[in-house]
Amino acid sequence: MKYLSPLEMLYKWEQETPDAVYLSQPIDGFIHEWTWREVGQEVRKMASYIQSLDFPEQTKIGILSKNCAHWIMTDLAIMMSGHISVPLYPNLNSETLKAILAHSETKLLFVGKLDNYANMKEGVSEDIQCITYPFYSEDYPEWNNLLESINPIESNIVRKEEELATIIYTSGTTGEPKGVMHTFYNFSFSATNAVRALKIHKELFFSYLPLSHIAERLLVMMGSLYTGGKVSFAESLDTFAENLSKASPSVFLGVPRIWTKFQQGILLKIPQNKLDFLLRIPIISSVIKKKIQKGLGLSKARNIFTGAAPTPSSTIEWFKSLGIYIQEAYAMTENTCYSHVTFKEKIKIGSVGQPLPLCDVKLGNHNEILIRHDALMIGYYKNEEETQNTIIDGWLHTGDEGEIDKEGFLRITGRVKDIFKTDKGKYVAPSPIEMQFSSNKDIEQICVVGTNLPQPIGLIVLSENGKKKSELEVAASLDKTLHVVNENLDSHEKLSKIVIVKDEWTIDNKLLTPTMKIKRNSIEKRYKDKYASWYKSDEVLVSRVLLED
Repeated sequence: MKYLSPLEMLYKWEQETPDAVYLSQPIDGFIHEWTWREVGQEVRKMASYIQSLDFPEQTKIGILSKNCAHWIMTDLAIMMSGHISVPLYPNLNSETLKAILAHSETKLLFVGKLDNYANMKEGVSEDIQCITYPFYSEDYPEWNNLLESINPIESNIVRKEEELATIIYTSGTTGEPKGVMHTFYNFSFSATNAVRALKIHKELFFSYLPLSHIAERLLVMMGSLYTGGKVSFAESLDTFAENLSKASPSVFLGVPRIWTKFQQGILLKIPQNKLDFLLRIPIISSVIKKKIQKGLGLSKARNIFTGAAPTPSSTIEWFKSLGIYIQEAYAMTENTCYSHVTFKEKIKIGSVGQPLPLCDVKLGNHNEILIRHDALMIGYYKNEEETQNTIIDGWLHTGDEGEIDKEGFLRITGRVKDIFKTDKGKYVAPSPIEMQFSSNKDIEQICVVGTNLPQPIGLIVLSENGKKKSELEVAASLDKTLHVVNENLDSHEKLSKIVIVKDEWTIDNKLLTPTMKIKRNSIEKRYKDKYASWYKSDEVLVSRVLLED
């Protein structure tokens, strides 16, 4: 089947709705807007400028920026100029940035909206040309200045569907980032079929998760292109709530930590006991729900998604009580973010939904989830061995473990590679255990470990709510949760202790990926020498709970 490409969708809206606003970005309190016609002109001029640099065909061009209007325009300009985009997370450290730029052979880099480019800059070698964005300028030639005397490309250039469009580097949960290669066909197939399946059109999108991540790029950028929608951006963390409330998107994607933050913010204003009481009063309940939905900016949202990492069922149930129905989705970079989604009329809490049209799924050895469709990656850049180990006989081996019910709903039960063995020779899957601790709002993050221990232990970082409590209160809270969780586990899975670590797990200290997932290997390296002493320790505040030295 022939699908229209992202560039062809741009040409379509340029022609059909030239004066409709496409991109809306708050900067220092003022909202800047670009219509489809204006975006088209910016893209055509920048594509013309890039062509004037006389790079070889299909040169790699990087985008290093937080989400902004010029990020999307840059990606489209790279497509139009005949080259390949390499999106980069805006919170990479200089070492990782340097490694990716070298591995991808990037020759031109767009440097935009960043918090700490001074700390990243040494990762950019001097032989890479750089262009900076308006409003967020670094000491490089600036976008507007470069385009002053440039004539835009007038023709509607169309790239071949089999051409390489982008190399997306994974966030590196279990090792070094790998460069996932996707063609124009992959974007066209995934965006077209996802939009049709979700029945979305002329939507309002809110962009804040990294566009360098496949989920945001497909849902927001490709979603807006393939529906003729509008994209509003978040300006900063401080203005996030205000920006979201003003944007009032009809489609919203939140990762688990966002939902946790939303929940914690609501409970700081209305304690749970009071909220439960108010929700039991029919008229007041309706008023409270609408007020919370409007305050979050979700009063107009028709599709509300969560993904990128497991979202606890208790969290989804909690928001459901407020009239906010969260739809879980499941996909990965390697399948162009096209796999499973929960449709709003068929929500089954605890599952990540059903397969999208033209997507096959089955379970392999150890119940590993295998995916097959026409938009799988063409491979990992410069890594044929890993490619062959990941796509076997046309099936993508996801590394995730799952279950499929009679209706085709998929439930994720863990990561095949995360399973560890205790010194009793018993295997433990940590992810399902970690999920069970999510109902305790004193816990911000948890990592269950236990290699070569008689029983697993849980390492946790306290939430802001937990940090405000006394040690005795926290210990009592964690001990209660530990008792409840252990009752549901097999004997070899039961946690012997919970260790409250004093470290923050952050992107900066390399314990979280750029997409906020815990890096198990890094956490293991940091703490493994203490496992034995923690396990043997009798110094407990309350049964089996202790503080890290």
